[in-house]
Amino acid sequence: MAFILLLSVLIIIHELGHFMAARKAGVIVQEFGFGLPPKAKVLFKQGGTSFTINWIPFGGFVRLQGENALTEEDRLAKGSFGAASIPARIVILCAGVTMNFLLAIILLTFGFSFGKWIPTYLSMEDMQRAADRGVISMELAVHIDEVVSGGNAAKIGVPQNSILTAVNGIPVRLPDEVQRLQAENSVVTYSILSGEDFSEVEIFTVNLEDGKSGVVLSLLAKELSSPKRSLLSSLSLSLRETKIMTEQTIIGITNLFVSLAKSGKVPEGISGLVGIAHLTHVSVQQGFMTYLRLVSLLSLSLAVLNILPFPALDGGRLVFVIAEFIGRKPVNRRFELIVNGVGFLFLISVIFLITFYDIVRLF
Repeated sequence: MAFILLLSVLIIIHELGHFMAARKAGVIVQEFGFGLPPKAKVLFKQGGTSFTINWIPFGGFVRLQGENALTEEDRLAKGSFGAASIPARIVILCAGVTMNFLLAIILLTFGFSFGKWIPTYLSMEDMQRAADRGVISMELAVHIDEVVSGGNAAKIGVPQNSILTAVNGIPVRLPDEVQRLQAENSVVTYSILSGEDFSEVEIFTVNLEDGKSGVVLSLLAKELSSPKRSLLSSLSLSLRETKIMTEQTIIGITNLFVSLAKSGKVPEGISGLVGIAHLTHVSVQQGFMTYLRLVSLLSLSLAVLNILPFPALDGGRLVFVIAEFIGRKPVNRRFELIVNGVGFLFLISVIFLITFYDIVRLF
């Protein structure tokens, strides 16, 4: 239920952008539907628009006059989408995406200001620089990523995915410190925190070979916290977060299509409706602020997806408007509708394929 409500709100906000931009440009919005057809009831009519409730309780839509017109007469009729100027049509097509971007920025600013969210960092070096600037506070730890099979550490049961806190009783915070201490000894004592929450204390005595114990170490940010931030600082972080999340979304979509073209498989890390529903359920259990961060991510993802220059999406329709501007005449309407129809069927097929992989991974 939380998942359906979440996506529906994001879609309706997106459609509200189209609605407001169309009204501003003098384009008649024939219908603003809550949910998907078939139509259940007309709630009311205002300004030439029928506000409707539809039987499928998911998402929403707006129907602009003449947006699917085949004849030149219908396309250019007063109040039709095609009769609006090219700049106005570009604004209308971009308005939904703009609304989703604005929503994400507002939510991120709120989260960084009042929720003390930790910004996204793509490397430990970036995180360390942020800590040096006072953007975040963090406690570093040495993480045992891997225990090499057959190595001395493996033979005595040193646990993988644990934290190495001290070598020979000397606290360590960096992998380099571990290497330096091991270079001076042939046998060392590891003090380790293990378990899911790193609460179990274990001691191991490990024989070394050429200063190595057979473990792969990395730097871990064990504890992260954020100082109180001003609204301006939070806005700056939200814009940075928007940039990073947008780039990661584009990379994810690119990897999806490359993987589909090469192997017909959906790569790890790509989630469809079932995967998003699972993430929504988990985020709700973890609290309101976690759920809110997911909302901001999905709003950004919806914006990026829709602005892609792919048939049936806002970006695809934008391509036809730009082509009309360059060619000084509209693209053949039948051709445009066929291309958008084929694009829509392809997108539905991809959604079903991703959903199939979601189900396989979950169950």
